[in-house]
Amino acid sequence: MKGLIVSLFLLLPGLSVFAAERIVSLAPHTTELVYSLQAGEQLVAVSEFSDYPEAAKTQPQVASYQGVNFEALMRLKPDLILAWQGGNKPQDIERLQSLGFEVFLSSPQRPEDIASELKALGKRLGKSELAAQLADDYLQKLQKLRDTYAQQTEVKVFYYMWPTPMMSIGPHAWASQMLTICNAQNVFADALSDYPEVAMEGVLARKPTQIVAAFEQPRSQLLAFWQPWKTVLAISDEAIHSVNPDTLHRFSLRLPDGISELCGKLHTP
Repeated sequence: MKGLIVSLFLLLPGLSVFAAERIVSLAPHTTELVYSLQAGEQLVAVSEFSDYPEAAKTQPQVASYQGVNFEALMRLKPDLILAWQGGNKPQDIERLQSLGFEVFLSSPQRPEDIASELKALGKRLGKSELAAQLADDYLQKLQKLRDTYAQQTEVKVFYYMWPTPMMSIGPHAWASQMLTICNAQNVFADALSDYPEVAMEGVLARKPTQIVAAFEQPRSQLLAFWQPWKTVLAISDEAIHSVNPDTLHRFSLRLPDGISELCGKLHTP
């Protein structure tokens, strides 16, 4: 009944709903959104890898890649749980809902969806005005990036998530949208899956002019890995890059910063 009342209030303009006082976040990006809305003091627990901002690192953790720690979560008596549809286990989300918890589901498919979710969450937390301001600023930054790099010459990019086995990105992967904003062609845009495992022979055959590693690694190791193939690809060290996966792959307000870093590296004169 409580969840039904909340839903009705959210649907009716001009009406307010009680602001959640005890929030559990089950994904790093929803943790970031709570802090962006200046509601960090209402968090009582977060997920593994909720490491931004610094204050998030001090929160108890009740979820990991293995799933939700229901015993720990229930002891905290949250009145709102933020879950990632597509990241958290579906059975965990269903169980939380069946136990009567109010669950806010995050499931952005496009960069612009982050603004919509921020405003929805802001309304739920009694932060509508702040959320609207943040969302507008975020959307303006995205549009500026699109406009800026639409004027650049398109580059062919091999973007990979992990070296061994080598995992790239397909046409519907989140990072493929970031490359589009940068006016960059994903050389595995014709892959049959979103995160295909690829062989070096396939990479060489597609002749990328830029390489992007989306994971943390010392630059010396990155360059050493590609050293045997640079002549075949006819690329220099300046065409081999690494980017911060947290700013690019998390659905947070830091995304424009990550896209700006990526585009800047791909189009450096």
